[in-house]
Amino acid sequence: QVQLVESGGGLVQPGGSLRLSCAASGSYFNFYTVNWYRQAPGKERELVAGITSGGNTNYADSVKGRFTISRDKAKKTVYLQMNSLKSEDTAVYYCYAAWQSSDYWGQGTQVTVSS
Repeated sequence: QVQLVESGGGLVQPGGSLRLSCAASGSYFNFYTVNWYRQAPGKERELVAGITSGGNTNYADSVKGRFTISRDKAKKTVYLQMNSLKSEDTAVYYCYAAWQSSDYWGQGTQVTVSS
């Protein structure tokens, strides 16, 4: 069993930065692939970025060059550094972890980009 807790969301002006954290408890978390998803009002949930156990990363085209995903295995935490934020990045951001037949979602953290 894995529990995921996101933090770091908030209100930021366009062009600003935030760093989201996804902290995990439970066993074998470091084997999990971890993705960040987001869901804006009235829109479907979309994949933002992902990182494998081995550190391979992937990004949605809309965030490439602005967002960076990373993980600290000692802290069992995955981060999403978000720079040059735009109003269209406003959404609830969710952490999702998957390995073998198990998968888990966090509760989400709100990111609002507005002047």
